Amino acid sequence: MNRIRELREDNDILQKEMCSILNISQQQYSRYESGLSQMTYEQLGTLARFYNVSIDYILYMTDVPKPYPRSLLDKNIKQDIKKEVVA
Repeated sequence: MNRIRELREDNDILQKEMCSILNISQQQYSRYESGLSQMTYEQLGTLARFYNVSIDYILYMTDVPKPYPRSLLDKNIKQDIKKEVVA
């Protein structure tokens, strides 16, 4: 996951600071940056919110860093919940 390193370095943030935000060891964070280990969805979400980018951008699924609008996400989540309640 080189993009997490790019984001961190572009924002002048130390690994130690990111470890504090994610509540993990520096060794574990280093594994994420080197691609030896994968982040959880929760950690990806935390990074996306912190850097104000989409998870898709972090995962190289798009080159557009702009996050998705919260209202659209909230609307889709509400629709999914309604479907589950009705079912």
